[in-house]
Amino acid sequence: MARLPLLLALGLGLGLGLGLAAKSPYQQVLQHSRLRGRQHGPNVCAVQKLIGTNRKYFTNCKQWYQRKICGKSTVISYECCPGYEKVPGEKGCPAALPLSNIYETLGVVGSATTQLYSDRSNLRPEIEGPGSFTIFAPSNEAWASLSAETLDSLVSNVNIELLNALRYHMVNKRVLTDDLKHGTTLNSMYQNLPIQIHHYPNGIVTVNCARLLKADHHATNGVVHVIDKVISTTTNSIQHIVETEESLETLRAAVAASDLNSLLESEGQYTLLAPTNEAFEKIPRETLNRILGDPEALRDLLNHHILKSAMCAEAIIAGLTMETLEGTTLDVGCSGEELTLNGKPIIANKDILATNGVVHFVNELLIPDSAKTLFELAQESEVSESMNLFRQAGLSSHLTGNERVTLLAPVNDVFKDKPISVDSNMKNLLLNHIVKDQLSSKYLYHGQKLQTLGDKELRVFVYRNNLCIENACIAAHDKRGRFGTLFSVDKMLTPPTGSVMDVLKADHRFSTLVAAIQSAGLTENLNRPGTYTVFAPTNEAFRAMPQGELNKLMGNAKELGNILRFHMADEILVSGAVSALVRLKSMQGDKLEVSAKNNIIHVNKEPVAESDIMATNGVIHAVNSVLQPQASRPQERGDEPADPALEIFKQASALSKVSQRNPRLAPVYSRLLAKMKENSGGF
Repeated sequence: MARLPLLLALGLGLGLGLGLAAKSPYQQVLQHSRLRGRQHGPNVCAVQKLIGTNRKYFTNCKQWYQRKICGKSTVISYECCPGYEKVPGEKGCPAALPLSNIYETLGVVGSATTQLYSDRSNLRPEIEGPGSFTIFAPSNEAWASLSAETLDSLVSNVNIELLNALRYHMVNKRVLTDDLKHGTTLNSMYQNLPIQIHHYPNGIVTVNCARLLKADHHATNGVVHVIDKVISTTTNSIQHIVETEESLETLRAAVAASDLNSLLESEGQYTLLAPTNEAFEKIPRETLNRILGDPEALRDLLNHHILKSAMCAEAIIAGLTMETLEGTTLDVGCSGEELTLNGKPIIANKDILATNGVVHFVNELLIPDSAKTLFELAQESEVSESMNLFRQAGLSSHLTGNERVTLLAPVNDVFKDKPISVDSNMKNLLLNHIVKDQLSSKYLYHGQKLQTLGDKELRVFVYRNNLCIENACIAAHDKRGRFGTLFSVDKMLTPPTGSVMDVLKADHRFSTLVAAIQSAGLTENLNRPGTYTVFAPTNEAFRAMPQGELNKLMGNAKELGNILRFHMADEILVSGAVSALVRLKSMQGDKLEVSAKNNIIHVNKEPVAESDIMATNGVIHAVNSVLQPQASRPQERGDEPADPALEIFKQASALSKVSQRNPRLAPVYSRLLAKMKENSGGF
């Protein structure tokens, strides 16, 4: 009997599991449309219709609130959900459609033209008779959109072509939307030629890139799905399309040169964004020749035009990100009737179906970062002013050749209202913005040393909120090109020129501080290797002190050393690391509170006059005030709690004298002494 509750629980769990089987994306969207329409009665679905067109869509949650499809406004209408109809005088759509054979059902669901052609082609007896069929029936509008020439070729020739075309729309079994799995094929009833099925996450289902409009209409001998196009057989691979299309001549040569022929004719489901001859002609000849002559860059270029899955135009009703074979992503979207790539309406011809995917012709070449030079990468970044400086300095060869480098390019804001002339000193500084080797920021680590083309050594600092190289912090994601990587940085980089002590001695603003450091015996500390941050009081800071206090300080080497150590920390903190409050432990022992406000660094609420003066063993921040450590607190103050051990000692001393006169108090005195030892850790 003890097992009965367990068996019941398992049985109930199994039943719930079966009842809660995951719905297909199409069924989820249909369910949402049904929920939005339920206020209008049973079996009513909310439908979004593009204004000015006959295009309708069942609505998902996002579309419902945005009221847009492909960026265009929609209106909401309410219709009977598939399989139901209205009853005069009753609310909603309470009645199921009468169950009849496929031929009769075609006339009920909006595909009367398919019904007519079924009769004319002698298909009618088959779809009226026994069996289990699925027909993807073109809507009346789909037939009407065919050219007169195409339609004439179908209905002539003793109707054989029309019969073959209709049988290609049929499958010899019952297939519902839940059975239409993404990337699968069904064998048609015309020579078993395949029909390609795509069932997208947004609920769109396509059949050879024709969209299902009304699905799952049951019939006595099968099921009817209404689609928005007349579909045709496809027997050619993507490679065959590339080989036979005149407008893809340049692409054909590029594919052959990169040995991608086998991929484009292999089994799979790809999307080729095929650049036309016109697209290649728009690229500067020098750039095109460079890429065509570089096998790796060419392969990256072509793989950037191949999506990992087949994407039919009808499935795109809003923006989405697609991954390419190159490993990059493209933003695929739509604007009205036009498809867009990275926001541009550059798709000239869409939905050319192949046995292994779909081809869209594009009239602009999509060059990935991995095929670009540093100068080309910079064209899409906010570093144009920097690039002009590198050109003027005669350093272009480092940024366009096959030298493996990383460019630290200050963003344009750095040069705002600061005209810079290029002389020999500036050229040397710019050389130190070019790091040997092609780096990736995600592999940089704290304390790493980088060598520049100017023979300087730069340090990497990794902070909680920033990644910095010397005083310059990375301001945007790095762009990795063919041979070089672009780091956009927030400052002109200032490589260190000497130790902290060397830098202070070389700057006349710190002459008093240098004398104080020497007097306090700290010179050796600031000359040796280390990682110091020094908040350096300027001469002005010392002059601001009362003369008597300054004289007293300078005359007391111990106190002077204590004050100076309070201005130093044993770790490097550049300004780019400070966004919120940062607490540094000074070498004196107390904390320094460093913060940023209105792009100005403050230490202990005092503004920093100049930040990020780099040294080989640290960084200096100039301050115009002498910072004071927290004064030692007096032992007794009326507004502070007394030290318990001190109170015990006072009581013990008093009791000691009393106990000598009164033997009965001796035990109390002993207990107080024991408690005092316990609190003080012993004498």
